[in-house]
Amino acid sequence: MARTAIRARLLDFAADPTHAASAVRDVEDGLLLIENGRILARGDYGPLAGALNETDTVMDYTGCMLMPGFIDAHTHFAQLDVIASAAGGLLDWLARCTYPVEARFADFDVCRDAAGFFLDELAANGTTSACVLGTVHAQSVDALFAEAQARGVRLVAGKCLMDRNCPEPLRDEAAAGVRESWELARRWHGKGRLSYAVTPRFAASSSERQLRLAGELAAARPDLYVLSHLAETEEEVAWVRELFPRARSYLDVYDTVGLVREGSVFAHCIWLDATDRLRLAQTRATAAVCPSANLFLGSGAFDFRAAIDAGMALALGTDIGAGQSLSMLATMRAAHDVARSRGVPLRAAQLFYWATRGAAEALGWHGRVGALESGYEADLVVLDPAATPLLARRAAAARSAEELLFALMILGDDRAVRETFIAGLPSKKRRSAAASKLSDSALRAREIAQRFKGRMQPTPKGEATKR
Repeated sequence: MARTAIRARLLDFAADPTHAASAVRDVEDGLLLIENGRILARGDYGPLAGALNETDTVMDYTGCMLMPGFIDAHTHFAQLDVIASAAGGLLDWLARCTYPVEARFADFDVCRDAAGFFLDELAANGTTSACVLGTVHAQSVDALFAEAQARGVRLVAGKCLMDRNCPEPLRDEAAAGVRESWELARRWHGKGRLSYAVTPRFAASSSERQLRLAGELAAARPDLYVLSHLAETEEEVAWVRELFPRARSYLDVYDTVGLVREGSVFAHCIWLDATDRLRLAQTRATAAVCPSANLFLGSGAFDFRAAIDAGMALALGTDIGAGQSLSMLATMRAAHDVARSRGVPLRAAQLFYWATRGAAEALGWHGRVGALESGYEADLVVLDPAATPLLARRAAAARSAEELLFALMILGDDRAVRETFIAGLPSKKRRSAAASKLSDSALRAREIAQRFKGRMQPTPKGEATKR
């Protein structure tokens, strides 16, 4: 079997840099050997190069840095056309900009086009795995999963649940929405590298009944993820307090129905108290920090020090379209600036860890992605420190791996992503053969969605737990 060998500077993390001084693994002239989409070996170039066969393909990225592919822990593929839309704040932005665009996803062709473009953009920015919210339309998830499956992308996604406080075209019925989620999970979860998530959009857009049914589904299917938003703005927190007066906190709204657990990923998590942070840490739920979106909407500044001290599991998210870029480099840069504004200096190694191995471990993917280790899936990004004149000038003066990572984080963008590998295959540019496969997959997904659409009937109370 032919193998692929990549020569570059290898850099990844053996552990969390917050707690381990020797967490960074740096091989200046390294070789990574890939077979059948998985990493076979890693090490210094010389010894490994001598063991290569004449049938092996060698890709030389000398001068570049090879790292685990980036993991985006929170984003919305349906919001690409909302990016760079000015608004007065979160709730105003949702009403004026986001919901009208998401209503278009009642058209399957819109879903398919957006899904393909979105995944192309992820690859262009070095992102190989993501947690993605669809719209309220089941077909938005069908289209996204079909496109992701054709590319071999590791993806968590779910259809939004919204049965109140939203425009009528985006409203589902409490039980029927959960039933659709169950059907989507049945046909997609565990297929290849795909995972389904129970996805109440945020507490204010779901009734108590819908949240309770969502919790029942999550309890019946503990293998599923949970994706939602939590405590993004003070205005939102006050609104949730009015809607759920018996809850101790915003987090408690989810907790009382069983949605706070390992495998739950809550975006933002800005306006929490010490009890909330401790509860998130105890349950191993993940906080997906979205600093560029929070800065753009003026939502607030995430408290990295309090989260770290509480032992919370952290990852980073671009949160498109409130975020300003699908680049995880830009997201790390924003996280650095937000933390600095609160007096917390974050090293580049820490931020790259949260975008790679840290995110993988928080999402339950330890041993699969997030590191350059034997047996791991070969999801990789090649970063070019000479991608732009300014970056090249600064990188040339870097005296350590930390300084080089910091320069890439501050000055890099998609131009610094030389190549993205998904399961060992170069994926930054779509190939014509892949495009044909995607079209076929999208058509199959539409047929599946239409076949199941007629079966979506209101679910009697409690039926969501029956399998």
